[in-house]
Amino acid sequence: MPISTSDLSRGAVNKADLRAAALAEGFDAVGFAAADFGTQPGEFLEKFIAEKRYGDMDWIVEKAARRRHPQALWPEAKSVIMLGLNYGPEKDPLAYTEEQEHGVISVYAQGRDYHDIIKKKLKRIARGVVRDYGGDVKVFVDTAPVMEKPLAAKAGLGWQGKHTNLLSREFGSWLFLGCIFTTHEITPDREVDGSCGSCRACLDICPTKAFPAPYQLDARRCISYLTIETKSHIDREMRPLIGNRIYGCDDCLAVCPWNKYAEKSREIKLQPRPELIAPRLADLAILDDAAFRSLFTGSPVKRLGRNRFVRNVLIAIGNSRKSAFLDVVTPLLSDASPIVRVAAIWAFGQLADRKIYSRERKKLIGRETDEAVRSEWNLSKGIENEQA
Repeated sequence: MPISTSDLSRGAVNKADLRAAALAEGFDAVGFAAADFGTQPGEFLEKFIAEKRYGDMDWIVEKAARRRHPQALWPEAKSVIMLGLNYGPEKDPLAYTEEQEHGVISVYAQGRDYHDIIKKKLKRIARGVVRDYGGDVKVFVDTAPVMEKPLAAKAGLGWQGKHTNLLSREFGSWLFLGCIFTTHEITPDREVDGSCGSCRACLDICPTKAFPAPYQLDARRCISYLTIETKSHIDREMRPLIGNRIYGCDDCLAVCPWNKYAEKSREIKLQPRPELIAPRLADLAILDDAAFRSLFTGSPVKRLGRNRFVRNVLIAIGNSRKSAFLDVVTPLLSDASPIVRVAAIWAFGQLADRKIYSRERKKLIGRETDEAVRSEWNLSKGIENEQA
């Protein structure tokens, strides 16, 4: 959003004062860059789109022209103030991935929505820039076609690792990024000379092999995409690989060796809600829309909606292979949402024996009108030749 004044610029921006203001707002990393990161990020974006690695995130294609360069988004921008907020967890997120009765919600979504938190801080800093120096500013936090990670690298906050996320010597892989575009010309900070060396930890741990090569991501295979972005059914081949991750995935971030340096100076500022740390799958599966909204008030999970969230929970339940979950899965075979019914049938197929599965199929498939749901009934146990 723009914040501006009709006054002309009132002198050079004092970087030290701005840095102090940002730190006072709770940011952990502050850097300055020209509103220009060259052509390479745009070329990577073109390759990503040409290979259709964006899945059904059509907005990436629609906004590609503005995303490929900061000044394509705002031609008047001269400089960018990049800010990072540490959200490193107290406990290793990988510790929960084997707990079959519990789901894993990505660290960033376990507390209040970071968009709201960071945007308020950015606006206060931006108003200070306009008040003290004039000019125009715009603030962004993952809400516009801005390639924040290349800008953060240019501003000296870190470098992009092989997992494509920003890496910081001080905070590892755990920085929320926000930026302030300004019409002021501010002397850029020096870029960080960082490297991942020969390390492949983030690439090798990925459950779905979403990295075709170092520094490349195929979003179609990424668990964060599958559980958050896609609005359709999750492909059958991907479901067993998701495990108990029900909203996002932190594996490639959590395994990064640079995190051990971050732990020495980490101050946790965004506290998670205890009920969102490895919640019980049985409790989540029975959420109706009102209960879902109540539980996730103020959380980014709320934007997912009840149906897609329960879809994710059912995939995790199916992966548990625990027949004790049949009591919560069976009612969802008749859920009003096709996206829930498909996931429920798949989970039911993982948990029930063939006799029980056939009984429920015969009871329900005859009145099923959704083709994807009918197909799932046949595929989950390979019994398409049985009479309904």
